Amino acid sequence: MNYFKHPTALIGEQAVIGAGSRVWAFVNIMDGAQIGSGCNICDHCYIEGKVEIGRNVTIKNNVPVYDGVVLEDNVFVGPNATFVNDRYPRSRCAQWKLERTVVGKGASIGANATIMCGVTIGEYAVIGAGCVVLKDVPAHTVVVGNPARAVGFVDQNGRPVSAEELA
Repeated sequence: MNYFKHPTALIGEQAVIGAGSRVWAFVNIMDGAQIGSGCNICDHCYIEGKVEIGRNVTIKNNVPVYDGVVLEDNVFVGPNATFVNDRYPRSRCAQWKLERTVVGKGASIGANATIMCGVTIGEYAVIGAGCVVLKDVPAHTVVVGNPARAVGFVDQNGRPVSAEELA
């Protein structure tokens, strides 16, 4: 094992976790989950088996990451953020359809944000705390509110820039 595992963490035998990653208290990672190197999975996170997490990703406390979610390299997910993977949830519904959600490289998701399934969050985008993201967010775009709406742009370091500076 070339990663840190807190004694209370549950990690499926078929989960893949990269070197130097840290898995903290009361985390549950299911068989099949793919987690890159250098990640930090904080307390009370749940990661299902059809999840792909890139390198150097930080997932703060109390975040469930459900099947179909892809977090590319260097993504930050704030505490209590939620990923939805069923647009029309019903218990034991045979017509259930998994929708893929992709969070692009370097994007940041604020605390308590909700990300609807089937959306793509572009590279280096910033999702404000408490946002409800119902549609795709372009790269480098800052969104806030419910529903999320664009309010500005950031560079790769998260600093505000104009649209012209990104061109």
